[in-house]
Amino acid sequence: MLYRTMNKADRKLSILGFGCMRLPQTPDCHIDEPVATEMIRYAIDRGVNYLDTAYVYHNGESEPFLGRALSGGYRQKVNLATKLPVWMVEKRGDMDRFLNEQLKRLQTDHIDFYLLHGLKSTTWNRAQELNVTEFLDEARSDGRISYAGFSFHDEVSVFKEIVDAYDWTLSQIQYNFMDEENQAGTEGLTYAAGKGLGIVIMEPLRGGLLARESGDVKKAWASTGVSRTPAEWGFFWLWDKPEITVVLSGMSTMTQVKDNLKYANDGSPGSLTAAERRVYDKVKAVYRARMKVPCTGCGYCLPCPGGIKIPECFAAYNDAFIFEDATRAKDSYDADTDNGGSASGCQECGVCECLCPQQIEIRARLKDVANLFRH
Repeated sequence: MLYRTMNKADRKLSILGFGCMRLPQTPDCHIDEPVATEMIRYAIDRGVNYLDTAYVYHNGESEPFLGRALSGGYRQKVNLATKLPVWMVEKRGDMDRFLNEQLKRLQTDHIDFYLLHGLKSTTWNRAQELNVTEFLDEARSDGRISYAGFSFHDEVSVFKEIVDAYDWTLSQIQYNFMDEENQAGTEGLTYAAGKGLGIVIMEPLRGGLLARESGDVKKAWASTGVSRTPAEWGFFWLWDKPEITVVLSGMSTMTQVKDNLKYANDGSPGSLTAAERRVYDKVKAVYRARMKVPCTGCGYCLPCPGGIKIPECFAAYNDAFIFEDATRAKDSYDADTDNGGSASGCQECGVCECLCPQQIEIRARLKDVANLFRH
């Protein structure tokens, strides 16, 4: 495992972080605790020391689970990051209430990295009105948190405004070789790094889409003469950049854990050759020509008032085009919506579009899904 140090945090952090939003689940959609605990402890035993969760992950189960998984001395081995659900904050006192509850849920007396969750212009403006920076100062002063940061989903101009508004230690952004110009993007990454902030990356593989491959993509990667999996190529593109401290992976299986640990042994800044960097342009061209909906499967659009399984609908729809296999995609779609939640059930209320970090016109695209799969 390789490590990097943030400018404003005296911590050596593993370049691979464990994201706790996509943990393995039981058939009834709860965290599969024995399997997930084994995965997390396996990763920690092999060098992962940055774990990322949030109050709302897994419908509120992620933090309590992680508190149990880190018992027996594991809490002392890691840097723990979680987030304040700013959209749920109605008054100043709610910030302390959430943080104190999170400390209990995580069975710890402090949070190493405490982030304001999913900031965009509306939530940031509201948080400022409620004196969120005063709250962060007090929480740092009394030791409940060690470092403050924020995760982000909005335009780069808003990102820069937030970066300049407080003495942050880190920012967490969605970034991968397909998202250089989306949200904060490369411009935001460079700006934040120039201000001394550490950079933590989420959605490095765009919700797993970039870990898959089809014929044209496989040919593009193979043209370098270097043997790497698509996921490995995705991680290496990020680790090649010295500004990035930690790349989060929402690992769902032990196989993913083992593969990613192997990749993290070689992710040094500047490790890609010029020829290897050029191949990403070829791959981007293939994906951009095929991808229909820029959904990452983050789940911020949920719960849908009509019960539509929005991420699953878009995942199947994209798969039909990216991998040129509509039949297999329909099989996946039918399985995911067998008990309801198909695209045709959309009530067009528009709630999801107000919440979508990618600003997708969800209602219109769900009609496309329904037309392709006929329900």
